[in-house]
Amino acid sequence: MTSEALWQPSADAIANARMTDFLQQVNTEQDVALANYHDLYQWSVENDESFWSLVWDYFDVIGDKGSTIVTDKAKMPGAKWFPEAKLNFAENLLRHKDDHIALIFRGENGARQQLTFAELNHEVAAFAAGLRQHGVEAGDRVAAMMPNCIETIIGMLATTSIGAIWSSCSPDFGVQGVLDRFGQIEPKVLITVDGYFYNGKNLNIKSKTADIIKEIKSIEATVVVNFSQQKDRLKGENVFAWNDFGDAEQTQIDFVPRNFNDPLYIMFSSGTTGVPKCIVHGTGGTLLQHLKEHGLHTDLDRDDNLFYFTTCGWMMWNWLVSGLAVGATLTLFDGSPFAPEPEFLWDVADEEGITVFGTSAKYLAALEKADVKPRESHKLEKLRSILTTGSVLPPESFDYVYRDIKKDLCLSSISGGTDIVSCFALGCPILPVYRGELQCRGLGLAVNVYDDNGKPVRGEKGELVCENSFPCMPVSFWGDDDGKRYYNAYFARFENTWAHGDFAELTEHNGVIIYGRSDAVLNPGGVRIGTAEIYRQVEKVDEVLESIAIGQQYQDDERVVLFVKLREGIELNDELRQTIAKTIRANATPRHVPAVILQVDDIPRTISGKIVELAVRNVVHGEPVKNTDALANPEALDYFRDREELR
Repeated sequence: MTSEALWQPSADAIANARMTDFLQQVNTEQDVALANYHDLYQWSVENDESFWSLVWDYFDVIGDKGSTIVTDKAKMPGAKWFPEAKLNFAENLLRHKDDHIALIFRGENGARQQLTFAELNHEVAAFAAGLRQHGVEAGDRVAAMMPNCIETIIGMLATTSIGAIWSSCSPDFGVQGVLDRFGQIEPKVLITVDGYFYNGKNLNIKSKTADIIKEIKSIEATVVVNFSQQKDRLKGENVFAWNDFGDAEQTQIDFVPRNFNDPLYIMFSSGTTGVPKCIVHGTGGTLLQHLKEHGLHTDLDRDDNLFYFTTCGWMMWNWLVSGLAVGATLTLFDGSPFAPEPEFLWDVADEEGITVFGTSAKYLAALEKADVKPRESHKLEKLRSILTTGSVLPPESFDYVYRDIKKDLCLSSISGGTDIVSCFALGCPILPVYRGELQCRGLGLAVNVYDDNGKPVRGEKGELVCENSFPCMPVSFWGDDDGKRYYNAYFARFENTWAHGDFAELTEHNGVIIYGRSDAVLNPGGVRIGTAEIYRQVEKVDEVLESIAIGQQYQDDERVVLFVKLREGIELNDELRQTIAKTIRANATPRHVPAVILQVDDIPRTISGKIVELAVRNVVHGEPVKNTDALANPEALDYFRDREELR
């Protein structure tokens, strides 16, 4: 990677950042002399009890912290953070009750709604009263199959205000995909919609919802939001319209205090290798981690408008919603980001004054391929930061952002996952941005990279790990009574250390480079290659829209097979194969060059948009894909099955 910074924060920006203010507070209260972020990071992991206690105080968490910060800190799993603490998650997100705008919704069909913090508090009070009237209590589950709209956030806040547990997915999930998730956690109430919009279509989900209600016997009430104005709507004895479910006369919220480690969210693994794991996240850990990431790492406050392109089935929705806790305005969007045109989200950014724009690496790559240049067509005067996650952001996309979107902004590639409902590596408003690198490791998290023998390495590729316990570790896996699935997921590889499953490198700038998932790493001739190293080269080729690479067992070794999806009307021929191979060889190494390059019409993805190398590898090897319901386009697997060229 080049050592030249693509962006530097100004002296004023550094001086005014909340990160700087927090650093100064640490110096004052802890009698230390930390000079920069890297000093602060090192202090935070060496003094993690003091750090997390100070995060609670700095953000003025509503609740009782208790006198004990952590017990069994060195045990993973087993550490218990803030074991005496009492708090309510929703109360902290609803601390503001004024006329400042809390939520703005924009739909691909042109719809726009907004709510102030005062109105949001009232709506939550009304819906929480409805939940109570239908018998929902602390510990019960409320599930939502919803678009990313205002009612979804109201439902979550109402649920968590009474101590119940929230779980959500998007309405594009198939019936089996929903049953695989919500069927495990037995919700008492289901919140859904009559239909939703995507890519110019108005899609009715009445029959899907009816099938789900029939199969999940625990559902006692179903609440339907009239989202897409369907004439043919679900009806039944225990089916309620959104407007009829709550109690509009109720204006006060009775927040139920919860223990720090009581369940808040149940989230789900992708499920591409079997029935999804139900990951339970705790009330206090989620709040503290999100306050840290929003307030310090993203520098959010009441003047900000935070946008993230996400669905309710992706952890970034849960992350986005926590922006309310720092008083920021949230802009929500549901639909296709390219409908009605590729520039649409940038229209929204200008019209709503978005200051922090969050999206996926794939979206930025698609914009560049479509030759979209917001810098030329939009003002983006208030935009100061772009966040991106979901897959590796290649160095070329860094170039695209600074060349074609905006020169003066902080581009923060962030990485973590559903497992921690947050990030291990992310942005920092007082650090420069280097091409292809995540700016820093998250405060309080002893993130490192290990070689195969469990030894720390720097400047080399290895396994991303976290060496200390932290408050937002999952409480448990739902239904994993003996804890074996939880242990095996993160702690079986390295003793007392969280192994995250990413193939990564720590850089000379104390930044992080992610090369892809460890389980998708290619190993031709015994040399480990991250798939992202190949993708970033292949997608430089103009004819290639996207690609996926796997390792195929072949003649007692492994060979790299690359599948490419090409622009419409283009066929893969020997000349284009040579161009792809030369591009990879010139910019990587000869070992990165695939042994076989094949064309496919589509590439399979999860519903949250991530390509699935493991599923493709299974198909190529004639092995079953255990759960195709986790895929948005399972039919795409057929393009990889029984290929004559791979025999």
